[in-house]
Amino acid sequence: MLKDAPDLSHVSCSDCPIRHRAVCARCETDELEALERIKYYRSYEAGQTVVWSGDRMDFVASVVTGIATLTQTLEDGRRQMVGLLLPSDFVGRPGRSNAAYDVTATTDLVMCCFRKKPFEDLMIRTPHIAQRLLEMTLDELDAAREWMLLLGRKTAREKIASLMAIVARRDASLKAAGKGAPLVFDLPLTREAMADYLGLTLETVSRQISALRKDGVIVLDGKRHVTVPDIDRLLQEAGDDSDGGFIG
Repeated sequence: MLKDAPDLSHVSCSDCPIRHRAVCARCETDELEALERIKYYRSYEAGQTVVWSGDRMDFVASVVTGIATLTQTLEDGRRQMVGLLLPSDFVGRPGRSNAAYDVTATTDLVMCCFRKKPFEDLMIRTPHIAQRLLEMTLDELDAAREWMLLLGRKTAREKIASLMAIVARRDASLKAAGKGAPLVFDLPLTREAMADYLGLTLETVSRQISALRKDGVIVLDGKRHVTVPDIDRLLQEAGDDSDGGFIG
């Protein structure tokens, strides 16, 4: 059941925890005030569907806290997870009336929503929003191409390390973690969901996570609380260099 998020209702755009990464990152004070007038918060419990593929969407949104998945269902009922929505990621498409994918909360989720028509009007008047949305769209395209490489060419160990690196680096960017400091985060997916997302078996996921832990690449507290002592080593395990590029 959809529920309100009163704990964030008092938060102004200028104090938002995703302010420096979200669609509003380049906005000036007057532009933020315009966004304030059309925004509202929604929260979802883990497992709730935010929107079904094909449903009409009357809003667009930024993920503030939590993680969601993008899933596509084939005609025969098979489902494939095609993407993750992490904090600051944008949900919905200006100019498109219907959702392209199922969006499901993986953890408890809070989204900063904007009524679609006023947001589209604001984009026309506010180049900073349109420019930032274009940048985010291009980043999303790059990520999709990298994911094709991951699924098609990387080993099971590299796949697990890559997913952990993606989450760790995003978490660090939101927390403004100091360079060289250990990165601490919670895995947003169960091992079953990781297996589905990465095209692996559950046994392989568990085995590779255990191997990364045994080799000191990660430290596990329980099944999901992860510490990465050295992000460069994790990136090497993922087949990436320290700048995030693929090692040829």
